[in-house]
Amino acid sequence: MSQHADIAVIGAGAAGLAAAIFAAETTPSLRIVLLDGAKTIGAKILVSGGGRCNVTNQKVAASDFHGNRKVIDRILRRFDEQATILWFNALGVPLQTESTGKVFPVSNKARTILNALLHRCEELAITRLAQHQVQSITHQGSEFSIQHAQGILQTRQVIMATGGRSLPKTGSDGSGWAHVKNLGHTVTPTYPALVPLVLDDSFFHAALSGISHDVMLTTRVKNKIIARRTGSLLWTHFGISGPVVMDASRFWILATAQGHHVQLHLNCFPHTTHKEVEDWLIQAASRPGRYTVQSLLGERLPNRVATQLAQFLNPEMAQAPVNLLQKDLRKSLVHTLTNLSLPIVGSRGWNFAEVTAGGVPLEEINPSSMASKKVPGLFLIGEMLDCDGRIGGFNFQWAWATGYLAGTSAALPLCPSS
Repeated sequence: MSQHADIAVIGAGAAGLAAAIFAAETTPSLRIVLLDGAKTIGAKILVSGGGRCNVTNQKVAASDFHGNRKVIDRILRRFDEQATILWFNALGVPLQTESTGKVFPVSNKARTILNALLHRCEELAITRLAQHQVQSITHQGSEFSIQHAQGILQTRQVIMATGGRSLPKTGSDGSGWAHVKNLGHTVTPTYPALVPLVLDDSFFHAALSGISHDVMLTTRVKNKIIARRTGSLLWTHFGISGPVVMDASRFWILATAQGHHVQLHLNCFPHTTHKEVEDWLIQAASRPGRYTVQSLLGERLPNRVATQLAQFLNPEMAQAPVNLLQKDLRKSLVHTLTNLSLPIVGSRGWNFAEVTAGGVPLEEINPSSMASKKVPGLFLIGEMLDCDGRIGGFNFQWAWATGYLAGTSAALPLCPSS
């Protein structure tokens, strides 16, 4: 069966839903069709932010992203975090900003975000077609022909919003890249990003499963520091997770994939220098009362973390009196506390990655419209582009911003009065 549309949006995730809504609002008379291969639209939105959906951040800048930051900056300026907040308020979704800068719906439910987007699609008479996996896209003259699981769709404009490969259970399988490559685009190597890391089984992480605390992680490639992140680390049965780990994962994964020697170092005293930690131990040795290494470390670290760190250095270290520590042992303890090398053996992969690193180069799109520089009438947005942000709502902001630009830009030329 053959159908016709003015604009086809392929991929009904955050970016795709935004693009369809903004296109329909720009030119209400258009027939806009949303195609998605998944059975349920918006599954990735529902699982984001622990089911709360971190829609943006109170301060978003190009420096929060990896990719061509000059292009990223131009895009973000057209639809910034304040525009996102105003947009959701207009959709009937009040937002709240937490102390970390993360912005969530007041309801603390991702379902609130998805329902508002779907309701707006209904108001605008946008056709949503789930279980319509796209099989091929051809372009001839001024029209596209989209072969999908249920038939053929002829359309004047195409907005590609198929996402990357992260969280494939939600429908993200990376298939969109094959389609745009067939249309003439290139795709850089892709890797899982914002993903938990797996530690060697011989390490002590399993004994700390469920404990979180603030740390600093330093990534070194060929002994050169390439990234330094501070934030909350969560110990797990398989290794480490938490915001600071998710942010650091990108650097470890990409460097490892490129065959480089990578080291990730843990500092359990993130706002304290090596010398300050050593001075603290020396001063503690002169305090009245009998302090063990474990009891002293327990003043500034979770008790189980303090115990494991001390025992890692020496099985009897935890109960050793601080005032009897010899200089060499004290220095080794300081090194363990501030510069411990973590035995990373891998990541949890695409099934647990929140975003994809790599994709279609930003140089191949027009940053003022998200239009392809290679195919007239084609627009590319969201995660399928070579741009990924750090954790904290930045990747959703990228989805809204690129969706806004593509939706309005695709619709304007089709306005009856234009």
